[in-house]
Amino acid sequence: MNEFKVCDICDAVDSESLIKRLKEIDGDAKFVIGCQGFCGIGATKPFVIVNGIPIIAENEDEIIDKVKKMLSK
Repeated sequence: MNEFKVCDICDAVDSESLIKRLKEIDGDAKFVIGCQGFCGIGATKPFVIVNGIPIIAENEDEIIDKVKKMLSK
């Protein structure tokens, strides 16, 4: 089972939108929502932690593309 960790506090992360899009990728995944300790990154760039691996990008679309590529391996 995949696990997505999403911060709902960081300024650069639109957690509601990101969670919705991640659920479209894997609706059965476990979601952990809250501070992930990536405050420095999350202040300027969106991120998600997928199965323990941080995925960081310039925007939400890039995050989704990177997550899809990672999960297809």
